[in-house]
Amino acid sequence: MLLNCGQPLPLLSHTDVPPRVTENFILTGYRFPNYSLRECLLSAFRPTNETGNFWTHFLPIFIFAYYFVEVFGWDGAPDADAPFFYPMWNYFIGVFCLLMASSLAHLLNSMSLVVREVCFFVDYGTISAYTVGSSLAYYYYIHPRAGIVERGQRNSSHSALNREDEGVLASSPMPDISLFFENYYMPCACVIAIICVLSCCNTRQRWREHRYIIRTLVFLLPFLMSSTPIFYRFLTTSPYSTTSSSFAASTTMPCFFYRHSLWLLVSALFNISKVPERLAPGRFDIWGHSHQWFHCCTFLSILDELHMIQAEVRAILLNPDFLLPPTTLSPLPGPTVASTYGLMFLLQTTIISIIVGFSWHANSIYGPQRDQLKKEHPFKHMKVN
Repeated sequence: MLLNCGQPLPLLSHTDVPPRVTENFILTGYRFPNYSLRECLLSAFRPTNETGNFWTHFLPIFIFAYYFVEVFGWDGAPDADAPFFYPMWNYFIGVFCLLMASSLAHLLNSMSLVVREVCFFVDYGTISAYTVGSSLAYYYYIHPRAGIVERGQRNSSHSALNREDEGVLASSPMPDISLFFENYYMPCACVIAIICVLSCCNTRQRWREHRYIIRTLVFLLPFLMSSTPIFYRFLTTSPYSTTSSSFAASTTMPCFFYRHSLWLLVSALFNISKVPERLAPGRFDIWGHSHQWFHCCTFLSILDELHMIQAEVRAILLNPDFLLPPTTLSPLPGPTVASTYGLMFLLQTTIISIIVGFSWHANSIYGPQRDQLKKEHPFKHMKVN
């Protein structure tokens, strides 16, 4: 069996590993740097101080996928590969990459100090990509005029809205706000995502004393930026008739957003405070330390975000006049391959180039230490009795 292949390597205390590997208030359960790939994979099934970090983001991948596919079975939903769902798939890609990269970063970071740095560079990059995936979903499903055609531009394929709907459309949104969402919202989201990657990667090579505070506060920026469509919806009249089924479906969105924000706040508090291990160093080394709670809270925030987006998708599907036609000249044209997958591809290419640059610098710093570490710890390949 896989788990019986050889003896596990010994776990070490914080005094037996390089300072670069240690975490505040975590005293034991460390894996030795220079684990093989096989040893890292096997360590997922033994209690180390990274085991919980791996499972609290690996298992949620399947939970998220279970709830995500619900939308394709709803009445009136187009095919899963229709342009209408392009933003949803980009959102899924962002969340999947975030959860997978985070879990693998915690599982594989003991291969070497260089690999450890690269793992977390990738982790930061996927977080930024996820924020842009969220922004795409907000842009096409939550913004109050997403895909709504101006009255002067309607063609025969779009039935006229009732008078109450027309009154709502005439009152929202203001021209300057429309200009912002049409021309600047997604570019700003991408620029902020790139700034976040640069800042978080820098905290691994400088500013280390305040790294947790910096990383947490840095990712407050994309939250505020991506959430502007939601804030605007809260301040303006709903685009749906108050007597319509779309309006009823859309009323659940604020509740999910508040819960999404609450979970993010709680996760930030865990990440900065390092509670509970700060209160009892050594007691929560394996299970229950702050990073595991941070992972749980971030996933709960993502799950509520998914439900929030789905509520708006359902509202759109219940009102065919609000569907997103990619060929219609509207203030916010419907999703296309270029505006969704193309945008994410360009962003990911930029992020990868940033990660490569930081990884090269990390290799120049920590690469020469590999042989030295092996000489200093000759017991690495000894079997444990």
